[in-house]
Amino acid sequence: MATLSTRLTRALNLRHPVVSAPMAFAGGGALAAAVSRAGGLGLIGGGYGDPAWLAEQFELTGGQPVGVGFITWSLRKSPSLLSDVLRHRPVAVMLSFGDPRPFADDIRRAGAKLICQCQDMDHLAHAIDAGADVVVAQGAEAGGHGAVRGAMTFVPEAADALAARAPETLLLAAGGIADGRGLAAARMLGADGVLVGTRLWASREALVKSPHHDAILVTDGDGTLRTQVADIARQIQWPRGFTARIRQNAFTDRWHGREAELERDIAVEGPRYRQAFEAGDAEDTAVWFGEAAGLIDAIEPAAAIVDRLVAEAALHLRRGVAAID
Repeated sequence: MATLSTRLTRALNLRHPVVSAPMAFAGGGALAAAVSRAGGLGLIGGGYGDPAWLAEQFELTGGQPVGVGFITWSLRKSPSLLSDVLRHRPVAVMLSFGDPRPFADDIRRAGAKLICQCQDMDHLAHAIDAGADVVVAQGAEAGGHGAVRGAMTFVPEAADALAARAPETLLLAAGGIADGRGLAAARMLGADGVLVGTRLWASREALVKSPHHDAILVTDGDGTLRTQVADIARQIQWPRGFTARIRQNAFTDRWHGREAELERDIAVEGPRYRQAFEAGDAEDTAVWFGEAAGLIDAIEPAAAIVDRLVAEAALHLRRGVAAID
């Protein structure tokens, strides 16, 4: 079995430099445990915070070393969620979409690594100030919430900034990484590993309904868009600057560009959206994946995905070295 040794694998005692994204509503304990068992690090998606659900998901890990991720601005509304989760002794806590500094000391005292996901250079500065152990440079290609920077330029810029200001801080690349080419490219751009979302969303262990999995298999990289309509329909007020990348479908065709009308009709459209999501409808609700959809043609076990991603990356990196005269 191929392995890739990096600063990340050595620091976190991993076989592979692969971390699963803590995808809200999709990244549960079974997926996190499968990724950790395969040699990476699995993260449970804490999302907007449900203590009972989080406790259940930690139980489902079967004692595998896993971490957890939170939407930072939402966590600030219920800070006790962090205390509850830290009792499960997570390997790492990932904070995204907000200032991580109010939570950094508690995470460190619990012995967990602090991972901060960033979408621009200001976010990176906050992560450095918070003493992050790991920084994620998330490109706009990613599924779910994010901003506008592309991974191809953001990752090396983040690598340069960390080398100058916080050389011990590890860097993960995120956004559009679904195969070994993506992992190999991330290494060449200066990352110590990758955070994988969409490719593991399309795994058997992910908490994703079958029609949504079916949808990703017939969608290419052009078939998503960044939009606010899912958050409006769910009546979740995200901070300015963040949108969600979701599949283009009947729901987005109906409402993208007509956000004011959706807000006006929310008394009808909100319940309609929630009912469609619970039913697994792939057309009249948001389907949460990114541009990597075009690289996915099967729903597979998470371990197979991780193993192949690393094997392919090792092959590409070896070929690259061999091609040098």
